[in-house]
Formats: sequence, C-alpha cells, structure tokens
Amino acid sequence: MKAAVCYEFGKDLLIEDVKLDSPRANEVKVTLKACAICHSDIHYAEGAWGGVLPAVYGHEAAGVISEVGSAVKGLKVGDHVVVSLIRFCGCCYYCNQGHLPLCESEFPSAERLQDRDGKTIYQGLRTGAFAEEVVVDRSQVVVMPKSMPFDSASLLACGVITGLGAVTHTAKVPFGSSVVVIGAGGVGLNSLQGARLMGAEPIIALDVVPEKLETAKKFGATYAFNAKDEGLKEKIHSLTQGRGADFVFVTVGSVRAMEQGLELLRRAGSLVMVGMPASGAKMTFEAVDFADAAKHIMGSKMGSIRPHIEIPKLIELYLAGRLKLDELISNRYPLDQINQAIHEVKQGQVLRNVILF
Repeated sequence: MKAAVCYEFGKDLLIEDVKLDSPRANEVKVTLKACAICHSDIHYAEGAWGGVLPAVYGHEAAGVISEVGSAVKGLKVGDHVVVSLIRFCGCCYYCNQGHLPLCESEFPSAERLQDRDGKTIYQGLRTGAFAEEVVVDRSQVVVMPKSMPFDSASLLACGVITGLGAVTHTAKVPFGSSVVVIGAGGVGLNSLQGARLMGAEPIIALDVVPEKLETAKKFGATYAFNAKDEGLKEKIHSLTQGRGADFVFVTVGSVRAMEQGLELLRRAGSLVMVGMPASGAKMTFEAVDFADAAKHIMGSKMGSIRPHIEIPKLIELYLAGRLKLDELISNRYPLDQINQAIHEVKQGQVLRNVILF
C-alpha cells in the first residue's frame, strides 16, 4: 500500500508508506474510494477514550473489494461495498439478541500495519480507513449497487446509521411522537431524518450555531431553537401539550446536553444518549424526581442496527430521493489534504468532509 495517514504521540497527522497484511480466511481487502471524517476518529486520536498509538484511524468508508479470504462466501473481487467498524460473529449472546454492535467475540489482532521500518501501526477503530486500502472482517462490509456514489455511501458506515438508527431501532419512535434532537451536526441531522421517516410530530432541533439550525429544518425539523435560549423548557412545553417531549435524542458527547435533555422530557419520556462523552465524564440528576416521573434513559451504540439488513434499505431510500446523503457532504479532499479537512471538522465548520482516493 502506498500511503496511509498515521497519528503518533506528539506529532501531527503524517503521510506514511505502510505495509498491509493480506486477508486471513474470514477477511477481505478493500481498495478505498472514499472515507468520511467522523468526530470519533479525532476524539480517539486525541485520547478521549484511550487506545494505542501509533494508529491509522478512519472508519466511514466505501470502496471495491480487491481480495477475499479463503473462507469468505457471498463476496467477490470487484464488489462495491460500504466498510464500517461494526464487526460481529453472528452467534454470540448479543448477536443472537440482535445487538450486533455489541458482539462479544474475539477477533484477530489489530496489528495489521507496519511502517517502512517494520514498526507496528495499529488499526484504529477496527478499520484504519485513512488509507488507500484496508483489511477487515467480512462482517464489516455490505455490498451496494454500483450506481451508488462512493462518497455518499461512506456516510452510511457510521454517521447516518448512528443518528437515524437511534430513532428507528434503539427507541423505535411511534408515529406522532414528539421528538427533540440536541445537536444538529452530522449525527443529529440523521436523527432528524429518522424522526421524519417515523412520522414524528413535532420534531424540534436544538443547537448553539444559528447556521446549523437553518440546516436542521431542511432535514426534517419542524422547529429549531438555540439550546441556550432562555425559556427553552417553556417553548418545548408549549409545543407538546404542556408535558415535555416524548423522546429527546442527545447526539453530542456533552454531559450538560444530556442533563438538559432530561429537563425537556415529559413524565415517562425517554432520553436516548447517542453522542459519546469522554471516558470519566459523569452525569448528575435528582434521582427522586427521575424515579417519580418514571423517565427512561437509553444508550444507543451505532444506532442498534444490523448493517447487512438496514444499510441496503437506506441505499434504496437514498436512490428513491427519500434520504438526504449528498447534502451532508460539505467538502471533498484528497488524502494529502486531510489535515485541512480535519481542522474544519474540529472547528465545527462543516457537516461531513470526505477524503477521496
């Protein structure tokens, strides 16, 4: 492999020549065509959730299968695929319960990469897609039609399924429910799309950036407010028969936003935690008020989806014009301009930047 982007302690992102191992029996090699930049890549590289460096991050990808392992069935060289970090065995306790993102099986080591001097580089987020090629478990790829654009398809690997799936699969929002989405970034906009597809009403978006609130209305929000507005709780109550929201989805990794979400719920309402705070962050609330009001808290990892079932359905919705993907892409960059692309993401200037190979 000619190039990957490797993050090391105390250094900027660098272009490195790397060696990539061949696929094992249940793995495939994919020549990438696009990889979107997710905040999770940045947070991991900065140490928010631990991990090991040096590593190649990147986990929202799409490309073409270039090699298949000896035991792989149903996939072939030349298939166009979405590549995600969701890796599952299909037979453990959680897989049998339908919770594929929580698979508890052990998989081969992530030590699949070496630099030109033979030093190990780790496969960040099980994928390592800030690179021209990846080797991943066969469960991590989903075949897509060749009419599907690679850049839009890459978004389905994480941001779209995480936000939309939290609504449609984790919470299973009933028709006509009132929904608040805190955070109108890449994940939040997809929670709004999910709420629209489920027939929620009203759908209320909250953010602190005025431009994002305007964008939220294009993705399904019927109302959009600044999360710091005075009287916000009263505004939400006025739109929900004086009770508060049936569901609040917090799509940012902010403990304060999660605490705010609890305040906006009706009695017996559900708070769905979609964004991932840094390790060690603690949430506080008045326990008796929470118990007395019979409120619910749900965690949602990767939208609780089954990628081989849901991603093809989302592709159908996109091709039918019912799911916005192109509109989520702010800019497209070559690999050697990834630092600029990541800087824009960190500054909150964009929805999704995509690296094209």
